[in-house]
Amino acid sequence: MNWNSFIQSFIFILVIVILAKPLGIYMARIYIGKKAGLNVWFAPVERWTYKLSGIDPKREMPWKQYAISAMIFNIIGLVAVYAIQRFQSHLPLNPMSMPPVAPDLSFNTAVSFATNTNWQSYGGESTLSYFTQMIALTVQNFVSAATGMAVLVAVIRGFIQKQTETIGNFWVDLVRSTLYILLPLAIILSVVLVSQGVVQTFVPSVKATLVQSTKDAAGKEVLEQIIALGPAASQIAIKQLGTNGGGFFNVNSAHPLENPTPLSNFLEVISIILISAALCYTYGYMVKDRRQGWAILAAMLIIFIPCLLICMHFEQAGNPILNKLGVDQHSSILQPGGNMEGKEARFGITNSAIWAATTTAASNGSVNSMHDSYMPLGGLIPMWLMQLGEIIFGGVGSGLYGMVAFIIIAVFIAGLMIGRTPEYLGKKIEAYEMKMASLMILIPPILVLAGTAISVIIPAGTSSILNPGTHGFSEILYAFSSASNNNGSAFAGLTTNTLFYNVAQGLAMFFARYWLLIPALAIAGSLSKKKIVPVSQGTLPTHTPLFIIFLVMVILIVGALTFFPALALGPIVEHLMMYHI
Repeated sequence: MNWNSFIQSFIFILVIVILAKPLGIYMARIYIGKKAGLNVWFAPVERWTYKLSGIDPKREMPWKQYAISAMIFNIIGLVAVYAIQRFQSHLPLNPMSMPPVAPDLSFNTAVSFATNTNWQSYGGESTLSYFTQMIALTVQNFVSAATGMAVLVAVIRGFIQKQTETIGNFWVDLVRSTLYILLPLAIILSVVLVSQGVVQTFVPSVKATLVQSTKDAAGKEVLEQIIALGPAASQIAIKQLGTNGGGFFNVNSAHPLENPTPLSNFLEVISIILISAALCYTYGYMVKDRRQGWAILAAMLIIFIPCLLICMHFEQAGNPILNKLGVDQHSSILQPGGNMEGKEARFGITNSAIWAATTTAASNGSVNSMHDSYMPLGGLIPMWLMQLGEIIFGGVGSGLYGMVAFIIIAVFIAGLMIGRTPEYLGKKIEAYEMKMASLMILIPPILVLAGTAISVIIPAGTSSILNPGTHGFSEILYAFSSASNNNGSAFAGLTTNTLFYNVAQGLAMFFARYWLLIPALAIAGSLSKKKIVPVSQGTLPTHTPLFIIFLVMVILIVGALTFFPALALGPIVEHLMMYHI
């Protein structure tokens, strides 16, 4: 570790914390219906959207109707994305004449983008047309993110409303999330990214003559290089802001036309957790106790910052095997030092590690370096951040309602310890809320571990491993950790564009999204029916440093007990083996 790493990490965290309050207040005012600038200027657009769609914005929904509306909307989007891929050869904006996408890959991609996972078993520039990228994928980047934000707002209403059957209107929350929050931020970021050199065009790919010819795998001489282009900036902006992560190009934000400069890199990585962090303040604002929002943000940072520094440390320490061979891996004016394999020289280890920790903490999944090339313990950190349930920032909306599930568990445990009925924000936490919260915590680990176990014992799973041994196991564990927590990043080194992995991961992504979304809304519906209990001397304060530490320990213990055996078989034993070669 060096001062440059600490300074860059400090600036990154500081900017996030500074921006969280104003954006958080703005989003809260949007959802409450107070004047916030854009919702005044574009109110006619919102009204016409409801009128054209036949929606009554004043009609609130019980939680089951809210859940059914969200599910129907998302399934329609899933089917639409599948159909567009299958028929893309007959659709416009296909200058490179891309053929239809295979059925199993179309299914995987459709589920991936509908669930805000954005796992990619394909290369965007060599598989999808501009029409598919824009109309299928970019649209889902907006509405899948807006769905998560809408569900979070419904959960918040469960705490602030009393003795009512309803938790809001899904269509209103969806429209406001998209029109007043995601669209404006995406437009601003898109324009800035274009100014930095991110490509935004409809012209076909271009050819460039190589300075020195080379040969392909078949031994044929290659004189030209094809440079893929397309409407990338508009997709990249929302892929970051909506914690989607699906890259326009195959190598995602390591591509020079997707992330060309240090400034574009900084803005993109800030965008990954900007909304998720700000929603913590939105939460506190809406429940009328801003300390609650700061407490949640503090708990997230307490886990995130050490993970970031650990990842950075092991990457900067380099490879111990190379040390034995006498290779100088120290940073100097002549070399960056450390483990630079799989990293862009433009960004170096510090910015690569910041991105790796941020994208896996925030359910984003975009990358500016290849995680498969990280040192074993450096790669363990992104994997473990996902395995915690994508609640350390997490997806926009989904990360925070996942954290609420852990808060309910923590409050319940604390209530048992002091012999009182657990309460949170004036609502009693009873058996029903505990059952739903338990489902939200248990479903992702079941999907991860079951998917990994099946993949390592059947030929269809093991035949895709390109790196046998402990690292190959880590690649499979990472793949299902990513899919089953709706992250979307990949360890690589594993051929996932097969029938088995496309279907298995598609199912994992689907269940990980909607089997958590429905229990979250069930909690909201249950809480909204309850009266608010006045604060008394026996009420457990949930904004104090003591509760923050207690919450952090509950999260870490659950994560450690669940995944430590699997991690021991993968990255931990791989790390130990490096010192015995």
